[in-house]
Amino acid sequence: MSPTPLTQPPPMGPTTTTTAAAVTRRIADLPGPRGLPLLGNALQMDRDRLHQQAEAWAGQYGEAYRMSLGRRRFLVLSNPEVVAAVLRDRPDGFKRTERLSQTAREFGFHGLFSANGEHWRRQRPMVLAGLDPTHIKSFFPTLVKVTQRFAQRWQRAAQRGEPIDLQADLMRYTVDVTAGLAFGADINTIESDDEVIQQHLDKVLPALFKRVMSTVRYWDWFKLPADRRLDQHLAALADAVQGFIAAARARLDADPALRAHPRNLIEAMLAARDREGSTVTDEDVSGNVLTMLLAGEDTTANTLVWMIWQLHHHPDAAVRAAAEARAVVGQAGLVTAPEQLPRLDYVEACAHETMRLKPVAPLIIQQAVRDTVVAGIEVPMNSLVMCLMRPAAVSDTHFAEADRFMPERWLAHGPAGLAASSAKRVAMPFGAGPRICPGRYLALAEMKMVISMLLASFRIESVDTEDGTPVRERLALTMSPVGLRMRLRTASALSV
Repeated sequence: MSPTPLTQPPPMGPTTTTTAAAVTRRIADLPGPRGLPLLGNALQMDRDRLHQQAEAWAGQYGEAYRMSLGRRRFLVLSNPEVVAAVLRDRPDGFKRTERLSQTAREFGFHGLFSANGEHWRRQRPMVLAGLDPTHIKSFFPTLVKVTQRFAQRWQRAAQRGEPIDLQADLMRYTVDVTAGLAFGADINTIESDDEVIQQHLDKVLPALFKRVMSTVRYWDWFKLPADRRLDQHLAALADAVQGFIAAARARLDADPALRAHPRNLIEAMLAARDREGSTVTDEDVSGNVLTMLLAGEDTTANTLVWMIWQLHHHPDAAVRAAAEARAVVGQAGLVTAPEQLPRLDYVEACAHETMRLKPVAPLIIQQAVRDTVVAGIEVPMNSLVMCLMRPAAVSDTHFAEADRFMPERWLAHGPAGLAASSAKRVAMPFGAGPRICPGRYLALAEMKMVISMLLASFRIESVDTEDGTPVRERLALTMSPVGLRMRLRTASALSV
């Protein structure tokens, strides 16, 4: 069977172009960094900075190059049209890697994120229904309550002059929101003095990334102390997940009408699971509960941390965003009605600009389901394709003054450059195609809620690392800033 052409070959760099009539190349024919026998480029890669090294090589070798980690060979792509074509060709042409799916299953969260093929297709409608704008609007009173609690937490820190661990605090917020929306559970980690479920959640994605990228699956033969600690965290999370499921089952038993009209994701999945002839399994339910916790905690929280950091270091943007936030929220100090969210145009523009410069998913690795051709390159079945999401988004080819934080570029009346709709096809923070992030509406709502509350009610005194060194990016499946702390003053203290 001949390979299926995925896309017409676009320009591949400043000096080399290809056309539809060009001779198809093999991955082995592409330029790329030289490696060592057996190890490939593994010794040249720092796992925490893998995305930055891959981006640097894209600058050196072009928009399509090859690299290897041990025996695994990668086609690395950064042209946005080609990347979008790969992401749109899911799940039939490309899928999550077998290593990722296997590891997620071992960890107990083989849900929508790591599922492939029919397994993915049967879960996606339920997850989409639980995260669509209509469902989020009905959840809004709870979202307001969680944001009020969060504002009070930051009020206390400001009054005491205490530094705020931004990542840890924002993960409390996003976990509480996710648990309320998806599971109907008020776990209230915001007002707890303990880390509660976060002390287990924040170990999972780094461990998953480590195992997915490891050249040797040593844990199949022996476990290091870190692996045994991970097992304890996974066991604690499994217990928590079963608790959410048991509580939802109790609600369904007490009110059978909920089976026909579930109020949240976990009720919908359990109702589907119990239906005669259902293909939804217990593994699907528990896997998606844990997936929602992990995805809801990490990605939105880290984007918010980067956004606060950007605003503090760009005071003109912060002043404009604060003025908009105060005009929208008034004396309440935070958004209290869903109709207010669309009025936060500039705050949303700040979110899009943050995600352009600091995407929390800077690379996406896919595996070819069949023989295909990508941009004139033969891609045999099971080949690994690494899509780099940031290089085009920070290129002057696509954005005027691409290295600057300019939120106004996302507004309809913004400066010359790509229109916002076109810009979103270059900067794809939520992915693209059928597997675009189903939680994007909730993520943007959370960002607007937190940032408008922060700017309307506080003055940011500082956002920096504890030792004052430049903030560092760390990749652990998602990309996060390392060690940012914030100090606030309350609005009432501004005149003191």
